[in-house]
Amino acid sequence: MRASRLLSLLLLLQTRGQLTATELARELEVSVRTVYRDVEALSSAGVPVYADRGPAGGYRLLDGYRTRLNGLTAEEASSLFLAALPGPAAELGLAEVAANAELKMLAALPPEPRFHAARMRERFHLDVPGWYRDADAAPFLGEVAEAVWEQRPLRMTYRRWGPRDVERLAHPYGLVLKGGSWYMVAAAGEGEPRTYKVARIVSAELLAGRFERPADFD
Repeated sequence: MRASRLLSLLLLLQTRGQLTATELARELEVSVRTVYRDVEALSSAGVPVYADRGPAGGYRLLDGYRTRLNGLTAEEASSLFLAALPGPAAELGLAEVAANAELKMLAALPPEPRFHAARMRERFHLDVPGWYRDADAAPFLGEVAEAVWEQRPLRMTYRRWGPRDVERLAHPYGLVLKGGSWYMVAAAGEGEPRTYKVARIVSAELLAGRFERPADFD
């Protein structure tokens, strides 16, 4: 955990230039005291981190220093499509992974493309839910996402529009986020795929084994 945080701190300084201890603490979601310790650890490891004193001061890297520790892990590469959607990334448990992937991508860019990427982030914000309404609570989204990713059967209780709940053994093929609501595309047994609103899943249990995903499903 600490090694990942140290790398994140290093990439933050590389991509954004000078940052104060307070700014680093906010980005890394740790205390300022922890930032002090982490900066000291980087310095002890030979990373040229310098502190500029005064009101306009902060931490920065020696001019020209660049780390090459920016290779993406498999999880980070898979999460890149969510990098601009922090809310959905957090709901899927990928917030930190997506943030690390974005940092590594920015660190790998030369200065001019990195500047344009930063300008894009400053000027455009993607927010999925509509105005004046909350996103639907989906307590079993994690189980559904794991079932989709691992191709595992899902036993669930589903609340239909009618007066009673139904039991389903589903093979989840994919997830859709539409208007702030998550939907699962799944087949029940040998039937055709149907759409289920994840917020209407009352209970969910991942089962052992794997199902065969149709080769032509996208």
